[in-house]
Amino acid sequence: MARIDRLKALKDTVAIVGIGDTDYLSDYRSGAKGNTSERGSGALDAYGLAAKALRRALADSGLKKSAIDGISVSGMLEESRTAEVLGLDPAWCHSASMASDSVIEAVQAINAGLCDTVLCLYGTAQRSANVQYGGPQASGQLSYSFYAPWGMTSQGGLYAMAFRRHQLMYGTTEEQLGAVAVTFRQHAQLNPNAIMYGKPLTLEDYLQTRYVARPLRLFDYCLVNDGGVALILQRADMAKDAAQTPISISGFGWREADRENTQLRPRLKDFYHSAHHGVRDQVYPMSGFGPKDIDVYSTYDSFSTHVLLTLEGFGFCGEGESGAFIQDGRISIGGELPVNTSGGMMSESYMQSWNHQVELVRQLRHTYEGGPRQVAGAEVGQYVFDGSGRCHSVIYTRGN
Repeated sequence: MARIDRLKALKDTVAIVGIGDTDYLSDYRSGAKGNTSERGSGALDAYGLAAKALRRALADSGLKKSAIDGISVSGMLEESRTAEVLGLDPAWCHSASMASDSVIEAVQAINAGLCDTVLCLYGTAQRSANVQYGGPQASGQLSYSFYAPWGMTSQGGLYAMAFRRHQLMYGTTEEQLGAVAVTFRQHAQLNPNAIMYGKPLTLEDYLQTRYVARPLRLFDYCLVNDGGVALILQRADMAKDAAQTPISISGFGWREADRENTQLRPRLKDFYHSAHHGVRDQVYPMSGFGPKDIDVYSTYDSFSTHVLLTLEGFGFCGEGESGAFIQDGRISIGGELPVNTSGGMMSESYMQSWNHQVELVRQLRHTYEGGPRQVAGAEVGQYVFDGSGRCHSVIYTRGN
């Protein structure tokens, strides 16, 4: 059981001092278009993309590469190879699955005294490599591989089942779900680095697109593309001298949802809410903030269904009420709770949640001040990941 008193001792002890990401739209165009024989001549591999993101994060932070004494990697990167290729000599190394666990474990490593400045790094060439997350090639430890004998080999199918159950229990409609895709596409129109920049989407467009796994349509799915993201985390007392406004890590939570996971219980029977609640009861007491204090919200959006479920699970609305909650611009920039303001993984870039961290930092730094993409007065941001039998959340706050 989590000890809130011990978690509180870690509040604001680490800050993000540098961020960098790659050029998602050109990365997408350089990658494969359906098979590897069409790979663009300018495509970089995962390490090349990660290196580009690192260079940009170092420039953003004002730090020299030699300041990095810890690394946490994800995507197609292997930790020792990353250190070798990038010329790093870390005292602490770690491999993560998602951005949130990378950030959480980096905070723990810094507080344990293992390192002072951690590079959290993601690189993937999944589009160039023609990576498939479902279909006949589904394999390994991904949850849907267990259902291959019955033809259920896609995460999209699993989330379609979850949304269908939500419909049957609460009357949620496909038109309501469409607000997620439409809103994120609107946000992407304010983001020239988004893959879907220049490709607006209306609710009518959404409803006319084909089903992939009914009731989920094409635009309920995330993108698949190449890219890289780098975050530089540093001990808070050192971060005071950062070139940019340091963004504090003020709270986090972690809860597994493994019970009967391969039988789909967490996803279908309780919509991951047991895990949501466990994380909610850690991250909010640790940070001292609650749902009403969140200025900008980001959630994992490999499928639009995630948005409905996390909003309910973290108390932004009641269970079964998310379909109505996200209507009328409430989750748009300028609305009550702006969500995935860069376009998210559905319209900006599928960086397996890493791009969400960069966007939250930029919002809390007020990077877009004076423009339509800035969430006015943003001081507190929250990120939530749920899926694959676990839930994480991180709360970021703007430093003085």
